[in-house]
Amino acid sequence: MTAERIEAQCCIAGGGPAGMVLGLLLARAGVEVAVLEKHGDFLRDFRGDTIHPSTLEVMHELGLLDDLLKLPHTRVERMAGQIGSESWPIADMRRLPTRCKFIAIMPQWDFLDFLARSAARYPRFRLRMLAKAKALAEEGGRVVGVKAQTADGRLEVRARLVVGADGRHSTIRQAAGLVPEEIGAPMDVLWFKLSRRAGDPPETFGRFAEGRIMALINRGEHWQLGFVIPKGSIEALHASGLPAFREEVGRMAPFARDRLDEIRSWDDVKPLTVRVDRLRQWHRPGLLCIGDAAHAMSPVGGIGINLAIQDAVATANLLADKLREDRLADDDLALVQARRDFPTRMTQRFQVFVQRNVISNVLSSKTEIAPPVPLRLFKAIPWLQRFPARLIGMGIRPEHVEVAEAR
Repeated sequence: MTAERIEAQCCIAGGGPAGMVLGLLLARAGVEVAVLEKHGDFLRDFRGDTIHPSTLEVMHELGLLDDLLKLPHTRVERMAGQIGSESWPIADMRRLPTRCKFIAIMPQWDFLDFLARSAARYPRFRLRMLAKAKALAEEGGRVVGVKAQTADGRLEVRARLVVGADGRHSTIRQAAGLVPEEIGAPMDVLWFKLSRRAGDPPETFGRFAEGRIMALINRGEHWQLGFVIPKGSIEALHASGLPAFREEVGRMAPFARDRLDEIRSWDDVKPLTVRVDRLRQWHRPGLLCIGDAAHAMSPVGGIGINLAIQDAVATANLLADKLREDRLADDDLALVQARRDFPTRMTQRFQVFVQRNVISNVLSSKTEIAPPVPLRLFKAIPWLQRFPARLIGMGIRPEHVEVAEAR
C-alpha cells in the first residue's frame, strides 16, 4: 500500500504539553505545522496534572487564560510537608510576580484538549491522532521528515524541521541516534486515587515517615496519591501483597483508612519509573528535541511539564519567523539548546540535591524522621518560602511569548 504523504514546514512528533503548545504557537505565527499523536485521545490516568504559574502566564499572554480557568480545577497556593503530626511549610506562591499566584491542578487530558481546540482555530495547524512516529526520513545526513503508522496505513510527513516532543522514551530521539546521559534517581512512584470525603484535610501536601514518602494531591472529588518507593523495589512490594500495601497507605494517611478497599487490585496502582537524564546535544540537521525527549525530569516539585512548555515557548520565539519565511539554518537549532540548557541543568541539580539529601535519607531511614534544616528555616523565617516557590512556580529563566500572531 502506498504511504500517504503530506508536507508541513514543521512536523512535531508527540501531542503532549510541549508538542501541543509548540504547535499552537507556530500555527498562530503562520507556520504550517503538523502534530502527530500516537493515541486516539488524551485520556491517560496519572499524567502530570500540574499547571504552574509560568504556564498560566503563557496562557494569559495568548489571551487564553480566562477560558482555561473555566475548566474544572483546584488551586494550590502553598505547599507543605507533614512529618509526624506537624505540618512544615515549603513554598508560598502568593507573592510570585505572576498573574496567577497558584498551581492549577487540572486533568492533563482537559488541558491538552483545550490546547487542541485553541490551535484548531488556525488554518495552518493539523493534528493527526492515532499517528505513531516510527522512523525518520533522511537525505544526505539531514532529517527531512517523519515516517508514521496510522489507523489507515503508512504516513510520511515531509518537513523543514522535525521536533521530537515524544517524551522520555522518545522514538524520534532513538531514531536520530541521540543518546541521553543518565543522571539517575533513587526512587520510583506508585500512583493511585482514593475518594475525598468531608473532614479530610483541605490542602495538597507531602507526608514523610520512616522509610516512606507519599504525596497527597487534592483533586476536589478525590485524592491523587503518589507513593514513593526505593528504585527497583516494586516486585518486593507486590510480593508482600495488596493488604500490606493498603496498610502502608493507611499508616501514611490515617484519615483515609475507611476507604482503602477502593484499591481493589494492583491494576489500580500505576507505576512510574523515575528517570533523570539529558541529551548533550538536542539537535541534528533538520531535527530538534525538546521537553522530556531532551531532558527527563524527576517528579520532585512537579516541574517537568512546565519546563517542557518553556522549551516550546523558547523554540517558537527563536524559530517561528525563520520557519515561516523559509530561512531556517541548522545553526538556529543550537540557539534553542543554548537558551534552555542552563535552566535544565540547574533544575536537575536542584532535583538531584533533594533526591540525595532528603528522599534517599527518608527512604533508607528506620527511625522517626527529623525535619531537615531547610524546613526548620522555612517555618522560622516565612519569607524564605519565596525561593522554592519561585523555583517551582516559575522556574529558572521563565519564557514569555514574543513571536507575533500572523495576520
